[in-house]
Amino acid sequence: MEIEILQLTEGAKKAKGLTVVIDVFRAFSTACYVFAAGADKIIPVEHVAEAIELKRILKDVVMLGERNERKVPGFDFGNSPTHILNQNFGGKTIIMTTSSGTRGIANATLADEIITGSFVNAEAIINYIRQKNPAELSLVCMGYEGRYPTQEDTFLAEYVRDKLQNKETDFEKMKQILRTGDGARLLDPANDEWSPASDFELCLDPDRFNFVLKIEKGEDYNWLQKICVP
Repeated sequence: MEIEILQLTEGAKKAKGLTVVIDVFRAFSTACYVFAAGADKIIPVEHVAEAIELKRILKDVVMLGERNERKVPGFDFGNSPTHILNQNFGGKTIIMTTSSGTRGIANATLADEIITGSFVNAEAIINYIRQKNPAELSLVCMGYEGRYPTQEDTFLAEYVRDKLQNKETDFEKMKQILRTGDGARLLDPANDEWSPASDFELCLDPDRFNFVLKIEKGEDYNWLQKICVP
């Protein structure tokens, strides 16, 4: 298995083979909590206008999205797992647009298969990759707005790579670095309205979920589907 770690939107455009699009803080952590709250599917789109147009067509959907880490005006939710915890999305379709994660999915056009990446389902991701045993594996770190690398996404890519290669990993050390590094913005009280400090712990709760989120392709739109991994 050839493993390549790629960065940002340009990296997504180069991704081949089985591709893991990574957004730890917070899109693909939040997405896992959304499915845990009973959602049927998530439709990820790159642009706000796309999301609004899909809502017009599909009607009975939940809108989830952020720009500059804040909830998109008029949407039901932003991008906070804390705000999802006590929700019931039983059977609902969610339309999701974020500055980094969903942009990565939209731009990974050369990938054979796309799954999302976060620490909350890291073991499931690793087991899924082992089961698939692809010739090529692309780990795409979407960073901040798909433009600036971030520690948390690179850490997850390295964590997945090292686990697949049976190398030692130190998650707790990564977490401590993030607490005063690129994760500090989640702990800033000034951001509490749209990014509660509890998001930090919820996004860094490793292996909380035993499923991966995989892109399924349709004629009108693509969607994320939950696949349990034994």
